[in-house]
Amino acid sequence: MSKFESSIKHIPYPQTAVYAMLSDLSNLEKVRDKLPEDKIKDLSFDRDSLSISAPMGSVTMKIVEREEPKCIKFATTNSPIAANLWIQVVPEGDEACKMRLTIKADINPFIKGMVSKPLQEGLEKIADVLAMIPYNS
Repeated sequence: MSKFESSIKHIPYPQTAVYAMLSDLSNLEKVRDKLPEDKIKDLSFDRDSLSISAPMGSVTMKIVEREEPKCIKFATTNSPIAANLWIQVVPEGDEACKMRLTIKADINPFIKGMVSKPLQEGLEKIADVLAMIPYNS
């Protein structure tokens, strides 16, 4: 398994608000118009799963565990590679928090060199988008 981590994103909203929004993916509908179209293509979602078009193909992830208010774990159900994603949310005082995304993916050693950079860049873009969401909606 290969591990990729985003940089830590500082979010000016309380940990509980960020967790509440991200642990129920249907909440994304409230902020859909604020998501950058150039970074998010063919986004669809329901309460427990989301699908998106990526350079390597369509990817669908489903929430497999919720650890309120600090972690949401996803697993791929449709993807060119098997992967798990964690969204970790840690408080920074009462009115802010920090977030980090981690992916563990089962990548064939022969293609690891080709997919590592796009996977890391994609993870960073997702983290950027999540950091831009107004969690007070």
